[in-house]
Amino acid sequence: MSTSTRKSKTAPDDFVAMLETSEADTKQIFADAAKAAERLRKTTLATRLEAVKKLVDHITRNKEEIIDVITRETRKSRSDALISELLGVLDNCEWLLHNAKKILADKKVSTPITLLGKKSRIYHEPLGTVLVIAPWNYPFHIGLTSILAAYVCGNAVVFKPSEITPMQGLFEKLFNVDPLLEQSVFIAYGTGVTAQRLIDQHPAKIFFTGSARTGKKILAQAADKLIPVDLELGGKDQAIIFDDVNIQRAAKGVLWGALTNAGQSCSSVERIYVQDGIYDQFVQTLQTEIRKLVVNAGDTGNADMGGMTVDFQLDIVRKQVDDARAKGARILTGGDLLCDNELFYMPTLLTHVDDSMLVMQQETFGPLLPVLRFSSEDEVIQLSNATEFGLSASVWSKDAARAERVARQLECGAVSINNVMLTEGNPGLPFGGTKASGYGRQKGAEGLLGYTRSKSVLIDGDSAKIEPNWYPYTQQKYNLFSQLIDALFTASPWRLLKAALIGMKLEAEAKKER
Repeated sequence: MSTSTRKSKTAPDDFVAMLETSEADTKQIFADAAKAAERLRKTTLATRLEAVKKLVDHITRNKEEIIDVITRETRKSRSDALISELLGVLDNCEWLLHNAKKILADKKVSTPITLLGKKSRIYHEPLGTVLVIAPWNYPFHIGLTSILAAYVCGNAVVFKPSEITPMQGLFEKLFNVDPLLEQSVFIAYGTGVTAQRLIDQHPAKIFFTGSARTGKKILAQAADKLIPVDLELGGKDQAIIFDDVNIQRAAKGVLWGALTNAGQSCSSVERIYVQDGIYDQFVQTLQTEIRKLVVNAGDTGNADMGGMTVDFQLDIVRKQVDDARAKGARILTGGDLLCDNELFYMPTLLTHVDDSMLVMQQETFGPLLPVLRFSSEDEVIQLSNATEFGLSASVWSKDAARAERVARQLECGAVSINNVMLTEGNPGLPFGGTKASGYGRQKGAEGLLGYTRSKSVLIDGDSAKIEPNWYPYTQQKYNLFSQLIDALFTASPWRLLKAALIGMKLEAEAKKER
């Protein structure tokens, strides 16, 4: 395994303090955002999509400069930044340009026979000012896709990037490509203190991506103000490998799924279940492939895996490995830093793992690959679901029916079959979890509509008609409505005709004055 390192970086306290947004500034941000939201209500979707077109062009032309910033602050390898950050954003932009108009358009809804002559519609309206709190692991991708989805729906956005990867100046430069976009997105730098101040300003909705621990704090604060919250939290995602797979391909896929972004993804593969018949061969293949990896940061695009971003996440990884080793796990590769005082942890393959170990109980968010045996389909489903998390999973099998059968039984928000983390590659698919992995969805039609509120509208004409259900109530009306219920909800080929005749009698009765 080829390796290279660079000096550890953790933001010093004075740097964080410098970034903290004051309470007064927070209030001003929301006052300005409220005005921006009012302006946006008067704009068209086409006008807002123009900003997305400009951003696509700007990102494409300036991708190397953007990658410089991302890799400097996150320690991603350059290819990781290009593929997982920039390509993901551009795919989402293209999806918005091609799909937002249809998804956000007013919807016609069928009207029941009891409301004959009327029209039903659903309007999808902006929420107002939304708060987006982004994580440090994919600061560009998650931050920008969330902001753009909210903006395209007509919302003003208050954006708090992680204090670990603030990328100060980068987003400002991006939003400068379009005056309306620039006037509609407000960036608040700071720690959790700033986040608390922002929530106190009562945004219309909060979109948070991060740890379950922080998510619970945000929920507790938001609950008191009845602020709706979408949460995308952690995972303990499993790969299930049946014994009929192409071993080489499945091993390469699982390896990437576990180590992309140094394992610092909510949907990283953190548990690998391999069927008995190929277990030894699969482990050997993983071991061989790991030794080929190039670990580096500050590269030109030729490194496979970069470093970890922050010290505290490295501490969790080391603790899990030490615990597993003490309880009998075997470390086949890695198991330590490349050298002292660095944030480069070697890709670590573990076997003889069991549920008593922290690596099986807690989210890792690092480059660990614990591999476990299973015998039957029922057994692996039970093992897979025995966790508090439920974000995503992958199922590998030549038997398509079996793979789909297993996918349907897994308690998670997304499943890739014979691939890994691929649901995230399709902007048309919603992304989100179950259980402690959060709720709500990002991306896709479901995610886009999460940045709107639905308004139900029923349209009638102006006339002299008096509705039968209006006053006065009479014995005859009661009898006719009772007959109408029998006609509508009793199986009969003549039910609609009967209902129409009773309806005519009701209308005639409604014209009578008491």
